[in-house]
Amino acid sequence: MNQRNYIVIEGVIGAGKSCLAEMLSKRLDAYLVHEKHEENPFLIDFYKDPQRYAFQTELFFLLSRYRQQMEEFSQTDLFHQYIISDYHFSKNVIFASINLDERDLGLYKHVAALLEKDIAIPDMVVYLQSSPERLMRNIRLRDRPYERNMDPRYIESLVEAYNHFFFRYQNSPLLIVNATEIDFVDHPDQFEDLFQRLIEAPDGTSHYNPAGGGSK
Repeated sequence: MNQRNYIVIEGVIGAGKSCLAEMLSKRLDAYLVHEKHEENPFLIDFYKDPQRYAFQTELFFLLSRYRQQMEEFSQTDLFHQYIISDYHFSKNVIFASINLDERDLGLYKHVAALLEKDIAIPDMVVYLQSSPERLMRNIRLRDRPYERNMDPRYIESLVEAYNHFFFRYQNSPLLIVNATEIDFVDHPDQFEDLFQRLIEAPDGTSHYNPAGGGSK
């Protein structure tokens, strides 16, 4: 773990990435970088009318995350050995590829590519892979007002896009976790097992399937 100081937790909406990031930051006494989705002034309108507000929503997220990475990462080294983030900067393009039309997506990718050159590459990525049904259940349980009318088809499209991205991801060590059947928040033993798998994860891509009895 000494060589993996920057760890990113990723997953579709409702996967539990923020909860896991908080738990890991406490265990490792790490600096926690939280995605500030609530600051996006277009998000509520996007869920009401995705076609009209998609570009504004995605562009705000892109610039906001870029600013956060530049500002927060510049002041962490003196106080913390580890940095835990609950999002990967590349999620910008994952969402944009679903929400934007071809013309807007081309412009968006051009801007994102310019900004991504300045972004630090994680030392370790944990992808919480979950079924659309489990994700929808988690979304309903946390009951954020703007997510109450979440379209299950949107979640299904995100699951497909995330799987496509991370099954081809090679920029850093990657642990793919089958999170459909686990609850590391209410079951400390499951968190401990997941934490152990994380610190022992090899280079390259590995899989942790607790429901199936182990990892590979």
